[in-house]
Amino acid sequence: MSQSKVGSFVEAWANIAVGFGINYAANLTVLPLFGLAVTPGAAFWIGVIFTGISLVRSYVLRRWFNGLKFGNTPEVAK
Repeated sequence: MSQSKVGSFVEAWANIAVGFGINYAANLTVLPLFGLAVTPGAAFWIGVIFTGISLVRSYVLRRWFNGLKFGNTPEVAK
């Protein structure tokens, strides 16, 4: 059975929520190593932008791979 669109969306959000926390900490840690001063607020908004991009990417890829695996056709009851 394939995953529903809502299921894909919920899974993507769960993945993104965890990723956001990692991204926020990384922004505060890594950007200064490259000479980019970043405040907690700037790190938050940078994270929000990349989180939005990541959410769309995760959802689209999940739906695409789901279509590849199951052929985008409804299952026929036997």
